[in-house]
Amino acid sequence: MSSHKDNGNVDGTTYFIREHGIYVYTAIVALNITITLSRSFLFYKFCMKASQNIHNTMFAHIVYATMRFFNVNPSGRILNRFSKDMGSVDEILPGVLIDSLQIGLSVLGVTVVVCIVNVWMIIVSCMVFVLFYVLRVVFLATSRSIKRLEGVTRSPVFTHLNASLQGLTTIRAFRAEEILRKEFDRHQNLHSASWYLFLACSRAFGYWLDLVCVLYIASVTFSFLLMSDDQYGGNVGLAITQVISLTGMLQWGMRQWSELENQMTSVERVVEYTQIETEPERTEVIPPPVWPENGNIQFKSVFLKYSSRSPYVLKNLNFTINPQEKVGIVGRTGAGKSSLITALFQLCEIEGEILIDDLQITKIPLDKLRCKISIIPQEPVLFSGTLRKNLDPFEEYSDETLWTALEQVQLKQVVSELNLGLNTKMSEGGSNFSVGQRQLVCLARAVIRDNKILILDEATANVDHQTDKLIQETIRKQFINCTVLTIAHRLHTVMDSDKVLVLDAGEIKEFDSPYNLLQNSNGFFYSLVQNTGSSMMENLMKIAREAHEKSA
Repeated sequence: MSSHKDNGNVDGTTYFIREHGIYVYTAIVALNITITLSRSFLFYKFCMKASQNIHNTMFAHIVYATMRFFNVNPSGRILNRFSKDMGSVDEILPGVLIDSLQIGLSVLGVTVVVCIVNVWMIIVSCMVFVLFYVLRVVFLATSRSIKRLEGVTRSPVFTHLNASLQGLTTIRAFRAEEILRKEFDRHQNLHSASWYLFLACSRAFGYWLDLVCVLYIASVTFSFLLMSDDQYGGNVGLAITQVISLTGMLQWGMRQWSELENQMTSVERVVEYTQIETEPERTEVIPPPVWPENGNIQFKSVFLKYSSRSPYVLKNLNFTINPQEKVGIVGRTGAGKSSLITALFQLCEIEGEILIDDLQITKIPLDKLRCKISIIPQEPVLFSGTLRKNLDPFEEYSDETLWTALEQVQLKQVVSELNLGLNTKMSEGGSNFSVGQRQLVCLARAVIRDNKILILDEATANVDHQTDKLIQETIRKQFINCTVLTIAHRLHTVMDSDKVLVLDAGEIKEFDSPYNLLQNSNGFFYSLVQNTGSSMMENLMKIAREAHEKSA
């Protein structure tokens, strides 16, 4: 009998003995753990790879986006995509997705068990699932719009915060802290209201889900009371316990399923930035390494507008700048001075031709073109990193060249006194240097590049008189063999130029030497000088006359 108990019964049917059952159970548990861990690792690896690809694609499109994109999209909106939206794709979406899949399969299993025990519950289950679907549709129709509204109201918060940080000095100087605080509170309150509305909508959805689950449990329980007594107690207990566990599981699953669609709003917003218009790739003309050798610039019937629907900001420009000429560009606000530089750097598509040393720049690869033109902007631009990286980002020049450039702009002593010298870490925006020193660093960068074309966007507007004088002397000395274009907001910076290009409403009004232009009392340039006042006008005319006599 003992052998029958261990190996089977009298009729030859074989059963598992206790030890074998433990081994099988242990193997099943180990297999379950292995499969679960493998599934989780593979799933999250797949999600992170997909997220990384989306991020890299979006970043590449942002880097190569046209200037119009940055003109119509504030920085806060772009930061929102890379912070909140990418954070949702990286951290929230994978968990929501795996919960939705896992709970969906579990709910399906519970429903199958209940329907096997009581086949009539198929009808009730179908009705409950239809009710769940209706609740979900109603919830999503509301929550998706609220979630999108929350994303839209979040962008102004980022934009305001970013702008406040950049203009912190000005805000404190004018004691506008209270005004900016109230404005920030207004943006934050609007965002908080939309977020609270989203939370309230989610709680209401959970309440109705629980109510439907309770009705389903009651239906299952009463169905067994109405059935005949031919059901095994174990089957009934299994069905009821599974349905009870369904309550929390189903509510969480429906929330996660709905949250999955809500989080897809972030994916939608990120994918939108992977499809933005980028600057065209040009391979028609590859300039020689030494181009441009002379710095001759020709504009032939050039028109420019920033979008297809906007008016022309440059209209039929025709002029030639000879090699090594120093040309000032003047005009009232909105005359097209900055737009001319935009056309030269090919930041927007133009109509007509621009030639540099007889090569049409619209056919030259943009990176080849832009690296051959140096610019010193009105607001000095410095990057986080070392001073060396700011002077030579691509490590193309020796330390000797860098130190020579610093010496030429009279920064060598200042940098030498720093503990790390060229390896000094730059604060954000170069805040550990004065405004004048930052502008001199930008000037040193241009000296190092030694390009034949230099553009000055009123480089001395925000510096003291001594730094202004130093920059002007350095430009005259170091860029004597270069073509220099100076956008002038203050006329005294261009009165000693070889020529002055006078713009108004995107059209050329005059183009000649300052002295010659001032001989025409009815001219546009003469009126600009006259508007500065009698004493300033006399001084400007004196500078122009001395420059003319010197050149003669």
